[in-house]
Amino acid sequence: MKKLILAASLAALFSAGTALAESIKVGVTPGPHAQIMEKVKEVAATKGLDIEILEFSDYVVPNQALTDGDLNANSFQHQPYLDNQVADRGFDLVSVAQSVNFPMGVYSKKVKSLADLADGATVAIPNDPTNGGRALLVLADQGLIKFKDGAGLKIGPADVIENPKNLTFAELDAAQLPRALDDVDASVINTNYALEAGLNPGTDPIARESEKAPYINVIAVKAADKDAAWVKTLIESYHSDAVKAFIQEEFKGAVIPAW
Repeated sequence: MKKLILAASLAALFSAGTALAESIKVGVTPGPHAQIMEKVKEVAATKGLDIEILEFSDYVVPNQALTDGDLNANSFQHQPYLDNQVADRGFDLVSVAQSVNFPMGVYSKKVKSLADLADGATVAIPNDPTNGGRALLVLADQGLIKFKDGAGLKIGPADVIENPKNLTFAELDAAQLPRALDDVDASVINTNYALEAGLNPGTDPIARESEKAPYINVIAVKAADKDAAWVKTLIESYHSDAVKAFIQEEFKGAVIPAW
């Protein structure tokens, strides 16, 4: 009987140890995505999932790393960007949950409103197709430029059909946009890079993207992993009340929970 009890105890201990030993690697960009994932990591640990967080300084490498098996998941991009990467690079990646929304902002050290932009002013935008198009749509929503009807989301400066102020668009790496503020008249910056540069996305922009824009961020995994048990645990941890409360308290409206 003692042997049976000991065997059962060892089996239970081994089973628990196996569950607790499950570990994944999640790629994020510095700033809010990394901060939020640290909180997700805390919640996931209570559910038997250990998360190792790896930070990437750009938007290209995390999807390649996920495809190559160096990551199990990533959390840094919105759906249109993922769709573009899948189409252009052939990645077999899918989104499994929405995460947060980062309304894009227009920042300037030279003018206090978009109306103050002079004729021929230079506006910096991201140089990747989806975020560049997103930035141009922010300007279009503010009435500065126009596109033909049905232009869609994948637009660039060449698609502008009306530009009354003759704006010039400087296409730069998204991470460089805050540093370009001294050299341009305005810059359309993703929230994570704005925060990283010490800007306040809630009060500093001279214009801000609508919260209804189609750029909600997602958690992505390999298509083959989408039904894995750890994916469910990761989503449950991210969508927890504790993580939502952290986002609302830490970012005060600059980052918005999307669930």
